[in-house]
Formats: sequence, C-alpha cells, structure tokens
Amino acid sequence: MLSDPLVLAAACLAVIIIGLAKGGFSGIGALATPVLAMVMPPVQAAAVLLPILIVQDVVSVWAFRKTWNRRIVAIMLPGALAGIALGWAFAEILPVAGMMAMLGLISMMFGVWRLWVERGGRIVAAAHAPDWAGVLAGVAAGFTSQVAHAGGPPFQIYVAPKKLPHEEFVGTTSVLFAIINWAKVPAYIALGEFTTENLGISAMLVPLAIVSTAAGVWLIRRLDAPRFYTIVYLLMIGLGLKLIVDAF
Repeated sequence: MLSDPLVLAAACLAVIIIGLAKGGFSGIGALATPVLAMVMPPVQAAAVLLPILIVQDVVSVWAFRKTWNRRIVAIMLPGALAGIALGWAFAEILPVAGMMAMLGLISMMFGVWRLWVERGGRIVAAAHAPDWAGVLAGVAAGFTSQVAHAGGPPFQIYVAPKKLPHEEFVGTTSVLFAIINWAKVPAYIALGEFTTENLGISAMLVPLAIVSTAAGVWLIRRLDAPRFYTIVYLLMIGLGLKLIVDAF
C-alpha cells in the first residue's frame, strides 16, 4: 500500500503530526486520522496509527509516572471503556461512508472548539463536578478516541476546571490515554483491522514518529505557535468538511 505515492505522503504526514503533538504541539494530534482517512477507509486509518500511539505512550507514561491523578483516572476510565465499546459497535454497523461522515463531523467539531479556546473561550464547568460528570466525559473521550484518536476535548472539559498542577495534568492525560489506547486494541482486532499489512505499515512509520517527536520539541521553542495552531485547526475543519462531502 505504501508503494502508492499518495498513500505514502498521507501516512508520513499523519505520523509527523502525531510526533509533533507528542513533542509539544498539544492538540494537533487529532488531525492525523482525518489526514490518513483521505487515502484509506477511516477505521483502517485509525488502526494503522494506533500502534504508533502506543509506542509513544511508553515514553510519556514513564516520564510522568509519579505525577498523575489516580482519582480522575479511576472516575473516567469505566466510562471510557464503555465509549470504546460504543465506537466499536458503530464501526461494525456503519458502512465506510458513515464512518467517513462521523470522522469528518468529529474533526470539524474539534477544530471549531480548539479555535474557540485559542481565542479566549472559557470552559464553563464546575471545578468540583460530580463523579457522574467524569464518567460521562469518559464515555465521550473513549468514543471519540476509538473513532478518531481525538479524545482530548471531553477530557479537558472535565479536568481543566480542576486546575491541576501542569505536570499532574500532563501525567493524568498520559496515563489515561495510554490505558485507553491499549483498551482499543481488542476492538480493532475484532474489526479485523490488525492485519499483517496494517501492522507492517505501522512498524515502518515508527522511526518517523520518533524523529517527529524530537522535531516537535525543537520547533515548539522557535515557531509562532498561535499562528501555527490556527492553521492546523482550520485544516481540521476543512478536512472534516471534505470527509463529510465525500461520504455523500
């Protein structure tokens, strides 16, 4: 499949996006699946990217292994597992066009939400929200993560108002989504997407992901970050719209 120049270009771009996200450009990782879904079915695109995310999770979890909030993870994880199951069910039931439309909608919503936040929009949520709100946020995070590897917004809506110390926030994010990513593995196996071909593509792209992460660390200190983020989120909206149009 990577012999197709268009597929190769999209795969490399998607992995570079993931690497940059892990290297410090938080929030842009959700662009990766829509990019790859331009050249292959959405579920296959997500399956190809999942092993790369899992490899990179090892580094982030190790780095923040002592600074994560166990209570938040315990509250959100059951809901996240339910959300993953829901996402798997949708992937089983919906045709490829339906999954393209859903991925496009998630991409557009994420882009609009991030642009709103970047321009000073505030997350209106109680700092001491009840536990059931965390469970619901977990369901949403698990579902959007299963479909598009884009579980960040529901997590942030619940956790950001708690104003955790920076390292605790990053550590909690790293641990929760590392568990979520591993929990998605059985779903993709059940969907028949962890084929030798897909896993081979993932393995070939891991070195690029590592280099991209290092590049992200270097670039975050040098780029005009606000303008860069604006371009990325506008691209997310545009790609999401194209996926929806192509689906119909």
